[in-house]
Amino acid sequence: MREILGRRRRLRLRRKEGTARLDAALTCATVWQWPVLPGVGTAQAGPRGESGGPGCACPEPDCAVPGAHPFDPGLLAATTDERMVRWWWTHRPTAPVMLATGGRAPCAVSLPAVAGARALSALDVLGMRLGPVVATPTRWSLLVAPYTLERLGELLYAKDWVPSSLRFHGEGGYLVLPPSRTGAGQVRWERPPARLGASGAAPVSHRRAKGGAAPAVAAPWLPDVEAVLDALVEASTGAPGGGSRLSH
Repeated sequence: MREILGRRRRLRLRRKEGTARLDAALTCATVWQWPVLPGVGTAQAGPRGESGGPGCACPEPDCAVPGAHPFDPGLLAATTDERMVRWWWTHRPTAPVMLATGGRAPCAVSLPAVAGARALSALDVLGMRLGPVVATPTRWSLLVAPYTLERLGELLYAKDWVPSSLRFHGEGGYLVLPPSRTGAGQVRWERPPARLGASGAAPVSHRRAKGGAAPAVAAPWLPDVEAVLDALVEASTGAPGGGSRLSH
């Protein structure tokens, strides 16, 4: 009896998580017009896994970001089409939600979790308005307005040194979004998205307007990368590594 009840609880939890990820993917794609696609997800680690925790479902045995990258479909499949998003997460309800960064979609700068907490504290002291911040157990990512590689190169060239622990997710990159779960653990909002011109969190709604029109776009506000880069470089200086890294 206990085994049956345990299976039922796990099934209810999986259904709840699947619904939450579908809702999140639909919000990104249809409300905010951010292109998304399902991530590869996790699989139980094989006999060589030391921790016995979840590994990556991709064929790479030593995947550096288990579960937290596109695989099938590939990154170019990212879309804002509601029907495609519904089809993906109906067939793969536990798949991570992946944002294709750059273009008209947000870019991001990520750094180790401890450095990320330091950076947010420093920016708060300065009174800096921040956009959404994604947190995993190992890394925090600050979403910023879209930038070009050329512009990013100019900004980094002006720095004496850029820690290699900083990662820049621009055109052709990707970022895993809440409420996904990857090999590193649960993905959550450290700072939830806020509407343009508003300080509160953006409402989630997938209802269509009368006549079948798509819902009005209310994308979260995003800071320019210039506004946060100095604090992120400063906070990451104590992280392992040196040099620079321009893409995920």
